[in-house]
Amino acid sequence: MNLHHHLPHLSVAWMAYFIAVISPGPAVVALINASISRGRNAGMAFATGVMTGSLCWACLSAIGLAALLAAYAEFLIVLKIAGGLYLLYLAWKSFKSAASADAGAFGKANGAEESLHRLYFKGLALHLTNPKAALVWISLVSLGLPAGAPASLIAVYVAGCFVIGMLSLNAFALMFSAPPVVAAYRKARRYIEATMGAFFAFAGIKMLLAKV
Repeated sequence: MNLHHHLPHLSVAWMAYFIAVISPGPAVVALINASISRGRNAGMAFATGVMTGSLCWACLSAIGLAALLAAYAEFLIVLKIAGGLYLLYLAWKSFKSAASADAGAFGKANGAEESLHRLYFKGLALHLTNPKAALVWISLVSLGLPAGAPASLIAVYVAGCFVIGMLSLNAFALMFSAPPVVAAYRKARRYIEATMGAFFAFAGIKMLLAKV
């Protein structure tokens, strides 16, 4: 494989993936939520779960996810319903925390005692139940890989995306678990939780009503 020949094409596709990763969405908001309320390690565990889900969609897209979804369109509908309901569940937990005057309410409502293992699977579940993630990966693979691309080029492209995603999401975890950010969160906890609840509710309803 002549990687140098494909590098300009890959660079554009990797930049598109970077923009997609850092764009505000349910996964990014939930990651910030975990980092700011439960610390750096919690955010990183959640980020790793999200990126594992992204890697799953990447591999499926590379081997023909578009054709599979065309043959089994009902799968996207099931995924949409599951993802929408999960986002509404996150909204309910955030609203519950915002409604409480207890400064520790967020941790109680959102499982501050959760293990990193469980937070990892929460990140994984959130990304795997997002049909938009599947559709984005289909378009990214089309952008980043020429028709009939060899397996080695597919591996390079997916590996590059994984590294970009891990670095970007873990940067979010580090940024939002910093002491000044955490201190600001504690002062405005109820307003922040209400805002996050509204975002999750909007995203969940939008996902449930979206056509696939």
